[in-house]
Amino acid sequence: MAKSSTGRPSRAGAVRKGTKGSKAVGSGGQGRQALEGKKPTPKAEDRPYHPAGKAKAARERFAAAGGKGRPGARSTSERSQDPGQYSTGRTSAPARRAKKADDSEVVTGRNSVVEALRAKIPATALYVAFRVEVDERVKEALSLATKRGIPIMEVMRPELDRISGHDSVHQGLALKVPPYEYAHPETLLDQVQRRGQKPLFVALDGITDPRNLGAIIRSTAAFGGHGVIVPQRRSVGVTASAWKTSAGAAATTPVAMASNLTQTLKAFKAAGVFVVGLDGGGDTELPGLDFADGPIVVVVGNEGKGLSRLVTETCDAIVSIPISSGTESLNAGIAASVTLYEIARQRGAKKK
Repeated sequence: MAKSSTGRPSRAGAVRKGTKGSKAVGSGGQGRQALEGKKPTPKAEDRPYHPAGKAKAARERFAAAGGKGRPGARSTSERSQDPGQYSTGRTSAPARRAKKADDSEVVTGRNSVVEALRAKIPATALYVAFRVEVDERVKEALSLATKRGIPIMEVMRPELDRISGHDSVHQGLALKVPPYEYAHPETLLDQVQRRGQKPLFVALDGITDPRNLGAIIRSTAAFGGHGVIVPQRRSVGVTASAWKTSAGAAATTPVAMASNLTQTLKAFKAAGVFVVGLDGGGDTELPGLDFADGPIVVVVGNEGKGLSRLVTETCDAIVSIPISSGTESLNAGIAASVTLYEIARQRGAKKK
């Protein structure tokens, strides 16, 4: 093996770079530039994509236009060349498709589930607890779901607790139903009048507790009412909790939604319906009603605040329920139930 001048063995074809006598390759000034450091950073207003730079450009355009228009506005040609910019110079965010939420409700409890199935409420699934204690209601629920082709799923109780909500008593049954479809108040009134019946409705003014709504729906059905009206804002809707409290009455008693409760009550008045508001300081006491035999809509106020001012002014009469001095007020659901009972009693007495 050949040896190099240093006495070390060398490989054929091997070239030692940078050895003495070879031509050095220059750095091209890169090392010198690195030692000199970076150039000064441009000012913010001199950088075209910096907010300060955009503001400076806007001021220059404003001055060039003779002070006309808005300093932040750009010409039409500039906007057309850059569709991703608004007239303020901000970059538009990409359009984001709204995530589709599952608005389905879960009806829990054996009575509520059976009543919903009897009324043929559209349902997507029936959940049954594993090794549930089978009674007549469970048998009927399974039979109705099978006949309608509703999927039946047997799940463990912890899973059923999660589906129905941990604060709900499902009794081993839960029914998944689509969002409630509200009727139109005036449409309901027209239907009742065409059937030759005396309208009896309950309107809710700011009721926020779903259990009160469920109780009122149940009382309306029990005492011959034709429907419940809820406002679109600041009010509870027909939720699973309301379904359960109504004990299935929500399946047969329609609930209408009013975009403006005051205007709806005025429309009812124009159609000959007497509007009665419930309030502890009313001028008339419930037993003395002399208009129970006519068309009536009973308005129940918020659990704490009572009737709103505009609704109070719209009512034909404000009625109070006499109670003992030791009790401050009645629950909204109970007040509606007592009033509906009295109206039904007087109507029944006049028929005899």
